[in-house]
Amino acid sequence: MSQQRIPLKLTATRFVRAVRIFMTSDVGRQARLLLFALVALFGGISALNVVNSYVSRYFMTAIAEKQTAEFIRQAILYTGAFAASTIVSVIARLAEERLALLWREFLTRRAIGIYMTNGTFYRVGVRGKLSHPDQRIAEDIKAFTITTLSFVLMLLNSALTILTFSSVLWLISPLLFIAAVVYAAFGSYMTIVLGRPLINLNHDQLDGEAAFRSSLIRVRENAESIVIAGEEQRHANLLLRQFDALAANFRRIIVVNRNVGYFTTGYNWMIQIIPVVIIAPAFFRGDMEFGVITQSAAAFAMLVGAFSFIVRQFNSISNFATVVARISSLLEAVEEAGKASTTDVEVVETEGKLAYEQLTLASPTQETLLKNLSMVVPTDTRLIVAGEGEAAGTALFRATAGIGASGNGRIHRPAREHMRFIAQRPYFAPGTLRQILVPTQRPTEESDDQILALLDRLGLARPLTSSDLDEDQDWSSMLSPREQQLIVIASVLITAPSYVVLEKADTIFGHELLAEILRLLADRKIACVNFAEADAPRAGYDAVLEYHADGSWRWIDQGKRP
Repeated sequence: MSQQRIPLKLTATRFVRAVRIFMTSDVGRQARLLLFALVALFGGISALNVVNSYVSRYFMTAIAEKQTAEFIRQAILYTGAFAASTIVSVIARLAEERLALLWREFLTRRAIGIYMTNGTFYRVGVRGKLSHPDQRIAEDIKAFTITTLSFVLMLLNSALTILTFSSVLWLISPLLFIAAVVYAAFGSYMTIVLGRPLINLNHDQLDGEAAFRSSLIRVRENAESIVIAGEEQRHANLLLRQFDALAANFRRIIVVNRNVGYFTTGYNWMIQIIPVVIIAPAFFRGDMEFGVITQSAAAFAMLVGAFSFIVRQFNSISNFATVVARISSLLEAVEEAGKASTTDVEVVETEGKLAYEQLTLASPTQETLLKNLSMVVPTDTRLIVAGEGEAAGTALFRATAGIGASGNGRIHRPAREHMRFIAQRPYFAPGTLRQILVPTQRPTEESDDQILALLDRLGLARPLTSSDLDEDQDWSSMLSPREQQLIVIASVLITAPSYVVLEKADTIFGHELLAEILRLLADRKIACVNFAEADAPRAGYDAVLEYHADGSWRWIDQGKRP
């Protein structure tokens, strides 16, 4: 598992940008109110901490001098101060969690909105520049919002603690104040030196964990194919290699944590001793009362703790830097994929028309696949697209579907609700069968009996009833690939778009069933374009678009002309 260098400057820029976008969004006013309330609450907590330090001082002095009345009075004040601190702290925690949730909701909705628009999620996957975007959206955004807010509030608390306890410690002993500053600076420097490798190691660990989890999911999703092929051991070896890499990286993390732990544990123990060593001689000389020792120890610990933010939170900071870097790379990949494609193929939404205008398509190696295609697919037409090889047909299918294609020219096609594309491998989101058959944007008047009769006519072997149509299931895993294709064809026949575009329908349905599907489409006046195998039968179609190895093409009229 190779380590990646995280660009800290870019990470900081992305972090500031994320905060700015949130604060200026439509929920920004609510966020600013919550943040203002948190600042006020943390200010109150800091003030109560100072009050507690003085109450503790007088309380301990009363014990040392055996002053019963003063002891009782200070005990009552002590209890009241702690009760007030508890109430304010709980309210602050509630406001913090509410603000973190508000931020996560905003970022997640924004990320999904960009990720799922205009095929961005597809281009991100095809380019292969981003690993496991699902984990980054689901887990990293959550960690980013919670951890960011936690760090901001800890920094705020540290700043308020420094402001309030610096004067307290200076009044007790200027030497003690200087010792706190120097000790905290030394601790922060050493922690950074010892723990810096954790940032990149944690980044690698998160990526490795996501890859391992994805491999396990793929094994589960393809369990039947793996068993049939007898490849259990090969997949087991792959999983074990990934896990071995994870374990090796984690061992490196353990070593760094051990080194940091040696230092920070000793560092924290010394915080308890240093103020007593500095103040005790003054108490022995009678220059200070006993309660000052306990107050100075508490004030020193608070001040050093505030100055030692890096020491106390380094593990969290290293994880946080990793999360920010991963969110940054997610935003970069999504933004890059969301930009207009470099292709010169223009897709124009034209009502009731599928046509190609001077369309030229090329392979990734810039080999010409199709030259100057200009034609109109008439409505209520059954067209088969076939020719030498498959590259040109595949490129034309993808270009028609709006998937990035290399080339130039123009494609006219109806709006999405009037045009359906059926790829070789459909996917059903979890839900009811009715939602798949009849999308909400295309209501139908067909009864349940008519829908079930249509499925039976298409040859769906699985017996279904009206209640099955409204059963919430993961139909993608329950139905075979062929059954899924039949469900999609039924949906097309029910919703009756202007055009349906098929990919290798002969291979999926067989010639006999495909002929029946073409008849059903013709009965409903749905134009059909089938991108078929080169040797697919051409009977039953109104026209043939034939392409050749040199990029030329030919329209063969078998009943209608373009």
